[in-house]
Amino acid sequence: MIGVALVSCNKELNQQPISSATTPNFYQQPSDFIQGVNAVYNSLRAIPDQLMYLSETRSDNIYPTNTDAARDHDPISDFSSGIAANTYVEGAWSNDFSGIFKANTILDELSKNADKVGSVALAGRLTAEARFLRAYFYFDLVRYYGKLPIINQPVTSAEANKIPRSAVADVDTLIMADLKYAIENLPVDYSGTFPSYTASDVGRATKYAAEALLAQVYMARSGPTYNIDGPGLASNEWNLALPLLQDIISSGKYQFATDFKSIFSYSNQSPVVNKEAVFDVMYITGQNPVLGATFTWDLVPNSYFSSLPSGNSLANGSLGAPSVSYNLLDSYSSGDIRTSPTIHTTGYTFSGTYYPYPFFRKYLDTTKIPTTSRFDWGINFIAIRYTDILLLKAECILHGASGTQSDVDDIVNQVRVRAGLTTLTNVTLDQLYNERRWEFAGEGLRWFDLQRSGNLITIMNSFETSDDAVRKVMSPVVNNSVIYPVPQSQLDASPGLYTQNLGYN
Repeated sequence: MIGVALVSCNKELNQQPISSATTPNFYQQPSDFIQGVNAVYNSLRAIPDQLMYLSETRSDNIYPTNTDAARDHDPISDFSSGIAANTYVEGAWSNDFSGIFKANTILDELSKNADKVGSVALAGRLTAEARFLRAYFYFDLVRYYGKLPIINQPVTSAEANKIPRSAVADVDTLIMADLKYAIENLPVDYSGTFPSYTASDVGRATKYAAEALLAQVYMARSGPTYNIDGPGLASNEWNLALPLLQDIISSGKYQFATDFKSIFSYSNQSPVVNKEAVFDVMYITGQNPVLGATFTWDLVPNSYFSSLPSGNSLANGSLGAPSVSYNLLDSYSSGDIRTSPTIHTTGYTFSGTYYPYPFFRKYLDTTKIPTTSRFDWGINFIAIRYTDILLLKAECILHGASGTQSDVDDIVNQVRVRAGLTTLTNVTLDQLYNERRWEFAGEGLRWFDLQRSGNLITIMNSFETSDDAVRKVMSPVVNNSVIYPVPQSQLDASPGLYTQNLGYN
């Protein structure tokens, strides 16, 4: 597991986002380069939390029911224009660029010190891993912030503060080049011998993870522009995404799980055991320093944990957690077996107060509460799921890529039958997006689906009209709401270098 690898070496790796005198002295043998790549993987640990607070909370799956003191996620979900200094807006930018800087450092060292890596094959594999990860972080940033500074080599802080934001199309060019290299050079699974992946490398990116991510890039680019500098370029590249998705399906490496709930079981971990997992963010519990997960309780109220018989003081959830929207909850069909594993709907009482609000529990198992730290949950996050690959294929076909309506219906009905629902004929894009909403609720995909659908503004304002009719805490959703502001810290670091995204203070 990656978590094990991160703590198995005694050498100290410079993880600062700049070059330093210590970096060249570190890379002396193959294990040093492997650890350098592991450090890049380490930046993935925050990705699920970012998805919960910047995608799920922003969408119509969540409603800001917080009655506590104001929390940092409140202005995210109520579409405030003054969120440039928000903790989550700042955090995602900082974390993703930290991963990019680490990737640049190891890529530079792999290039300069190839003779110390051990073999051409290992150097190629490690380079492909680092380039996959750099692409992953840049794609995450593009979907949140739009235009970005392109930093593809080690730079000092002073140099970074002089690099302007580039157009999304130019950032995409870097992302796509990285992923095409990764597809050509990453192993297909964990059954090989070193320097290919072995069983101990479970969790590292494979060729199919890179194909999945590149397909998502093409699909995001194909989405509407909303007349902003966002991820959608109206490029109509659905036909480029489809062969990548089909190659994953045809590989036979993954399987459509017959039991929905089992996909998120603590006993069904890692891409080797869980055939729905095309790419996992890996965690390992019981380590020092802590390497466990926190995303399990990001949207679970602190009061819920406190209401449990044991009190579970070490598992405090989110203070002022927003609830699952009734718009989402009421949209599930009565026989949909995904509802219960996804959403906790039973009210509970703590300290004399009754809490009726539903919340996500997809990754929550109260029999697995960590005993030493609430930051140490022992479950992985499936960042790319096989069911998503299938439904993305259906989406491409509906947008004109090769395939038939029958192909689309077969894919959607496979998902619906697993959910205990009746089958459909002549599935439309709207029906497909509804199916994706029910299937992936609580996994952080909804905001990006709305971006790509072209209906984000209409759907979110309709949601506001219904769910926010009484409290009226949400601002109208406009085109500029599709992406987040540039973090205030970045504007302050080099005044005048960046222009704030339109619509934000």
